[in-house]
Amino acid sequence: MAFLIKSMVGNPLKGMGFGGGEEKAEEETPKDPAAAAGMTREEYEEYQKQVVEEKMERDADFLHKKAERATLRVCLREKYRLPKSEQDDNMIQMAGDDVDVPEELLKMVDEDATEEEEKDSILGQMQNLQNMDMDQIKEKASATLTEMKSKAEEKCSVM
Repeated sequence: MAFLIKSMVGNPLKGMGFGGGEEKAEEETPKDPAAAAGMTREEYEEYQKQVVEEKMERDADFLHKKAERATLRVCLREKYRLPKSEQDDNMIQMAGDDVDVPEELLKMVDEDATEEEEKDSILGQMQNLQNMDMDQIKEKASATLTEMKSKAEEKCSVM
């Protein structure tokens, strides 16, 4: 609270020339970071090493996860015959070639693949035909046929 009052009242008055003298520095900050952190020099160095090691470990884990995702994207691109991404290839090379796709993601991709295979098979197509309404199909076919006849009559003078 005193700091707030001093900063509000003391600083403007200081510029005007009032005040008895120079303000003393409240407390000099120690130049040694170990002392500022309340540790000895050895403890501080050990702490810094530990922080750097933890950061390197987090970065390595993050890079590995990014490479796993890139591997999954490459698999999906191959599956759907999409163009390759140079960025994904570079990510996999940076992490090393020992990167595998996580099991949960592989299960999801395999489930999707089996569903698509079922839809693409002849039996899947037959099931789709059974689910369709034959009257609706007949109506669509006759509507398409009449539409084609009317357009042909408009364009052709012989008909």
